[in-house]
Order: sequence, then C-alpha cells, then structure tokens
Amino acid sequence: QPQVVESGGGVAQPGGSLRLSCAASGMSMDHYVIGWFRQAPGNEREGISCETNRERHLYYANSVKARFTVSRDRASNTWFLQMDNLKPEDTGTYYCAAGFPLGANYDGNYYCHTSSFFDAWGQGTQVTVSS
Repeated sequence: QPQVVESGGGVAQPGGSLRLSCAASGMSMDHYVIGWFRQAPGNEREGISCETNRERHLYYANSVKARFTVSRDRASNTWFLQMDNLKPEDTGTYYCAAGFPLGANYDGNYYCHTSSFFDAWGQGTQVTVSS
C-alpha cells in the first residue's frame, strides 16, 4: 500500500524560505504521479504543483510559479517542495499526494485539478508566513 508522509513545515517571515519533504513508501516514484496541495482556512484545496511519472511533465499553479520548485531524490524515494520568497497568502496546510496513473497520459495541470485521482495522501504539514 503506497504511503506518503510530509515534513518540514513551520513558520517563516515574508520573503523567507521553507522546504517540505514527502517521503514515499510502498511505491516507486518512477511509476506514480506526485502532487502538492495546500488548503488555507475557509478556502478550497488548491493543487500547486504536480509532476507526471512518464514525461515528468511539471505543472505549477500561477500562485507559486517562479517561487516554488519541486525536486526528487531517488535514493531516498523522497520528493521536495522548495518554497522561496514566501508570502502571507502561502499560509496553510500543505499535503503531498501520490496516484497511480494506470496507463493514462495526462499532464500535470490535469492532475492538479483532479485531486480525486490521488489515493495516497499525507497527513499534512502546517506552513505559516507571518512577520
């Protein structure tokens, strides 16, 4: 059973940085789509970055583009979300999620707008950006 666990949240000042980790088990990162989502109180969950397993098509939401960067470490089966130039509106609970595409070939944009595709979700980690 695939599982993912996030870590690395915390408090940062505006303009600061944080890095989130998503450790995966029971799955190969070469075969799964990975997504990063966040939810602020009172807001809907937002897909902020998704990477496909085949062409490794990478999608970033406009709200984080040019500030957030995803990467992976195959040796530890871990994905990372580097968040730079943080803004107060980045505050929220961040989740990583994984899903097996079963031969489908959608791009990252599709997966970030189809959260029901993901069947392994982490517990979430809180990110607070405040001065």
